Amino acid sequence: MDREINKSPIKNRIGGVFIPVRDLEKSKEWYNKMLGVKDGEVYFGHIYTVPMEGTAGLILDTMPKWRDEHNHLATYNVPSIQFVTDDLHASYQFLKEHQVELVTGIEDDFYFVLKDLDGNLLMICKEHS
Repeated sequence: MDREINKSPIKNRIGGVFIPVRDLEKSKEWYNKMLGVKDGEVYFGHIYTVPMEGTAGLILDTMPKWRDEHNHLATYNVPSIQFVTDDLHASYQFLKEHQVELVTGIEDDFYFVLKDLDGNLLMICKEHS
């Protein structure tokens, strides 16, 4: 059975995580500030790649091909993306000071949930040691 799995041409690695956004410039500034990064790349006029550490890239996309007939773009209504931190309480306070909409308080001393500018739910968790 292992031979069957190993024949797949698809790599066992996430190459990027897409987040639907309405205004690329505003979202670019927001994510850069919240993650403490700069100098990502813009592609095709609707995609911004946020410089990230690790194996996956974070990609903000206005997703023109995925909008409905009314030009509406759906947002993530569950936290499907998890950012990590070494200091959960400092992260919570940082976002609070930047008037980020916090959906939960710190739960189980392990995570909290927030909304980005477009209402996408994101999670901040303690990094596993």
